[in-house]
Amino acid sequence: MRFSVTSTLDYEVKSRTVFILNVEAAALHRQRIITEKLTLTPELPIERFAEDEGGSRFLRVIADPGPFRVAYEGEVDVNMIDREPDDIAEVPVGDLPLAILPYLNPSRFCQSDLLGRFARREFEDLEPGHQRVTAICNWIYEHVDYVRGSSDAMTSAYDTMVLRAGVCRDFAHLGIAFCRALNIPARFASGYAWQLDPPDFHAVFEAYLGGQWYLFDATRQAALQGLVRIGVGRDACDAAFATIYGEAEFKDMSVGISAVDTGEEEPTIRAVGVG
Repeated sequence: MRFSVTSTLDYEVKSRTVFILNVEAAALHRQRIITEKLTLTPELPIERFAEDEGGSRFLRVIADPGPFRVAYEGEVDVNMIDREPDDIAEVPVGDLPLAILPYLNPSRFCQSDLLGRFARREFEDLEPGHQRVTAICNWIYEHVDYVRGSSDAMTSAYDTMVLRAGVCRDFAHLGIAFCRALNIPARFASGYAWQLDPPDFHAVFEAYLGGQWYLFDATRQAALQGLVRIGVGRDACDAAFATIYGEAEFKDMSVGISAVDTGEEEPTIRAVGVG
């Protein structure tokens, strides 16, 4: 499927500030960028760097005091893996590629060590594989309320477990923590999410199963086959759309995604894999 994506970020810079931006669609073998355009107002020099494994593309920009706008637009082809969930098994730790092993470890916002006893009691006896991760998502959906404004940038998976409320970022962190506690590698993913209402940057998570990464969304708010990924990482620290070193006031944001009509029938996706 092909999607058109847009985002605009507006700031009022108070003092000379460094922005690390992550708003461009990731460059992946199952996500091909057809066209794209990034506009900075005022126009400023850009340093670019990319993260090899997850395809995240970062920008470093230094802005002086005054209004600052970041605008991105692109057209992206997304070709997800479509498999029967029952056929997707977990990978024993001894068989995992070495590059995947860091995604078994606790991280700042995904304290799988603190949540391990609960995760094992609740999910360890379930049939291993894709359906066990789906059961984790079902538990989160049924036991955690989606409440805007109920969390902030410092809220962790452990906090969400206690508060039983959060937003997409918190749902993803909790899913990651439960998976890691069960020796299932899991990582955070951000993206432009088709059919999300209202439109926004959306957080989901990926679990490594059957030798591939598969997408999961415990909020059930977006169509996973229409997720244009931006960044991945251990948790939200690695995939923030903007990290700011300095003094800048966030003013406004708009995000959009729409399907481009290609004349093809929309696919039926059972298990959404991204490679």
